[in-house]
Amino acid sequence: MSLLHDDPDAEAVRQRYLKIDAATVADVLDTLGYLHQGLAPQFLPYPADTGRLAGWAYTICGEMRPYAGTGDPDKMKAVDGVKRGCVTVWSGAGDGVCFFGELIALGMKTRGCVGALIDGGIRDIEWIAKQKFPVYARYRTPIQSIGRWKVTGWQVPAYLPGATKQHVIVNPGDFVLADVDGVIVIPADTVEKVLNEAERLTATEVKIRAELDAGATLEQVLAKYGHV
Repeated sequence: MSLLHDDPDAEAVRQRYLKIDAATVADVLDTLGYLHQGLAPQFLPYPADTGRLAGWAYTICGEMRPYAGTGDPDKMKAVDGVKRGCVTVWSGAGDGVCFFGELIALGMKTRGCVGALIDGGIRDIEWIAKQKFPVYARYRTPIQSIGRWKVTGWQVPAYLPGATKQHVIVNPGDFVLADVDGVIVIPADTVEKVLNEAERLTATEVKIRAELDAGATLEQVLAKYGHV
């Protein structure tokens, strides 16, 4: 059974994920047969010390498309639908432009959004950092999207560059986890199962570190716990 962002226990689940490494989650997904859930290494935290990103995917898709006017009303409609505990996932392969800056980030935060994952650019990084709003993006740029990049849909499947295949499909309600190792996407119907197993592995790793610090050899701990 999938657990969506508006379920009563969703925030508790999100907080538990914030204590788990993306690498551990990736290992669990491998054992479950989900071999291609990692995003491309070009996705980086902005600023570098932004910390972990964890939340339920709220997708916003667009494309490079010249248009007239002083803004994109569809972008505002998409942002207005953001729910508490969500990570906005921006897809559309921007070419040198930012998808949002400080003001949209602040607007999303007031709606309960917990961060953003962007297949494109970010600007106003210093000011977004002051909001404690974690963002992982493909690049930074001072160039705005108005007149250049337009939202075409939201809460639809998003296609982001993958680490081990061309694209990872992010569906609304999937779970996004990112840290200094990179970004991993957990399918909605596996969120609880992956979390429970990742917590078990994390507890085992804590024991292994303690035994290594106490003088055990790597061979001894691997014999005891197996490869983790």
